[in-house]
Amino acid sequence: MGVVTVTRLAELVAGGGVAVLSGAGLSTESGIPDYRGPTGRARRAEPMTYQRFVGSAQARQRYWARSHVGWRQIGQARPNAGHRAVAELERRGLLAGIVTQNVDGLHQAAGARRVIELHGGLDRVVCLSCRERTPRAELERRLRAANPEWEAAAARINPDGDAVLTDAQVAGFQVVGCAACGGVLKPDVVFFGENVPRPRVDECFALVGGARLLLVLGSSLTVRSGLRFVTKAASLGIPIAIVNQGETGGDADASLTLDAPLGPTLTELTARLPVPAQ
Repeated sequence: MGVVTVTRLAELVAGGGVAVLSGAGLSTESGIPDYRGPTGRARRAEPMTYQRFVGSAQARQRYWARSHVGWRQIGQARPNAGHRAVAELERRGLLAGIVTQNVDGLHQAAGARRVIELHGGLDRVVCLSCRERTPRAELERRLRAANPEWEAAAARINPDGDAVLTDAQVAGFQVVGCAACGGVLKPDVVFFGENVPRPRVDECFALVGGARLLLVLGSSLTVRSGLRFVTKAASLGIPIAIVNQGETGGDADASLTLDAPLGPTLTELTARLPVPAQ
């Protein structure tokens, strides 16, 4: 990584008031694949849409079978050096807050507190009938009990915890309903075809709009979900710094871009910042 570039990034961050926008690239060093990789080309994926999920019992069977396998990898993932560095920046009082596009909970696991999960979190599920939210671990216990002899190995795990299985592997998997009312359970995440709740979006815009610097970490910014916050910051004249492997859709608006691995770069960043007196 360029020493001059990291030094300049440290100068920008040192002023505090930093809003972080993080994407899948921040979690790759924890063993969770991202959507595009350094080339910027989308990896093959077949994401579940909200419409298919609510409209078809077969689609829900397919989703929960695949997610049951994928959760083993997502649920066991641990924060990497990048997550720990972001949490340390917060501990030092330099962050206004974190908006994450990730659903893995690794910012919080690293110790960060002011985190807005733009797309929700895989560690909980919600009933579409009574709206009760329950821990994912509880659902996993119930799924194992309902499928004591079912076992499947995935060919690949997608970034949202969706494991790639064959139709034959999915067949016979038993889905369970809400323990309280018997309704349909859905992960507490925003599916394709589903809108992020407006109050959550407004909260993110307020965070970005009140920041002194927008720091983008591990997001290719190829879809509107994250790019809109960069566009907002640019319209307000707020400086933007981007650390990502590969080009991003926000590079033209950035004051600084750094194409480098997130963990080593953010570790170096924290090392260049003064530690506040206790």
